[in-house]
Amino acid sequence: MYPEKAERRPDPEGCLTAAIRIPVRIVVLIVVVPVRLVWDALALCGGFLGRVLLRPLGRAFGWFHEHVLAPVGRGIARMAEAVATAAWWLCKAVLYWPWLGLWRYVVVPLAVHLIAAPAAWLYRTVLTPLGRGLARGAAWLYSRLLAPLGRGTRLTLWAVLVWPWTALWRYVVVPLASGAYRYVLTPLGHALTWMGRGLAWLGKGLAAGLMWVGKGLVTGLMWLGKVLVVIPAVFLYRWVLAPVGRVLAVIGREIGDALVVAWRVAGYLSLAVGRALKWLAWNLLGRPLRWFYREVCTPVGHVVRDALWRPAKKVAVETGRAVRAALASARETVRRARRDAWHALVGGERQPEPVNAIRGQARNLGGAAPQQTLPGMVAEAEISPHKRG
Repeated sequence: MYPEKAERRPDPEGCLTAAIRIPVRIVVLIVVVPVRLVWDALALCGGFLGRVLLRPLGRAFGWFHEHVLAPVGRGIARMAEAVATAAWWLCKAVLYWPWLGLWRYVVVPLAVHLIAAPAAWLYRTVLTPLGRGLARGAAWLYSRLLAPLGRGTRLTLWAVLVWPWTALWRYVVVPLASGAYRYVLTPLGHALTWMGRGLAWLGKGLAAGLMWVGKGLVTGLMWLGKVLVVIPAVFLYRWVLAPVGRVLAVIGREIGDALVVAWRVAGYLSLAVGRALKWLAWNLLGRPLRWFYREVCTPVGHVVRDALWRPAKKVAVETGRAVRAALASARETVRRARRDAWHALVGGERQPEPVNAIRGQARNLGGAAPQQTLPGMVAEAEISPHKRG
């Protein structure tokens, strides 16, 4: 249905590539293998250190922060908040409320009754009539004296200062300036214009000549630069730099491929070395230790447990029971003696009381062992009925 596309084959490698590849890979392998071994060792040590030290330290720090630092910080924050609140209330009680009360209940009433009321009375009864009288006097003085005097002064100043200068400007300066502009400055300007046009034509010719000269110089310099710079640079790039660059590219590519291959091979070698070290450590340390634990420590531990620990534990338990029974019997004897002494001193008939079995004494095996009848008396030891003669 669809024409099969021919697979593109890689370009054939030259002899230079084949000659460079093997030495480069050998050198890179020699350099990379120790680096990979050191890297794997560091990674293993880092993982072990993280599992053994850093993670427990992190958990311990988290626990310490959660159970110690955070409660202490919250307590300090609450204490600081309480201290700040108390200080704020103290400052208000010492600095704000007394001055507020002084201002509201002392200064303001005194100012209202001693200053504001007399000032209002003085303004209403004295200053207002006086101001009205002064205003009427000032208005009469302005209309009768100051206004006529101002009009006369204005006319005098106009006649002395303004009118002469206006006449001088209108009838002397303006005619002289018009004549000078028309009969002197205008012809002089026309002459300067013609001179400027001539100079412009001359400058244009000089500029055209200089342009042609500059164009020739630029063309010559460009040709000279092409011959001296461009052609050698093109030759150097085409026949020196490009081949050297291709060689360096081949070397760089081969070094990169060699690094990849060497890193992979070093990984396999590192894995093999690690497994060999693991096998060696197991056979030199682990297996003997396991044999020693199974064949020596375990039997010795069983012997110690069966021959020493269990009998010692049994003796300790029996001793404890005997001591507890002796103490209980002693307490009961002392109690009975104290009661008998009390009855002997005070008097009264003694009522016999049933004696309860004391915990820790011997058991009564089916009524074969004698029961305790006297206070403080310990029952006999247990004897099996089969052992009685």
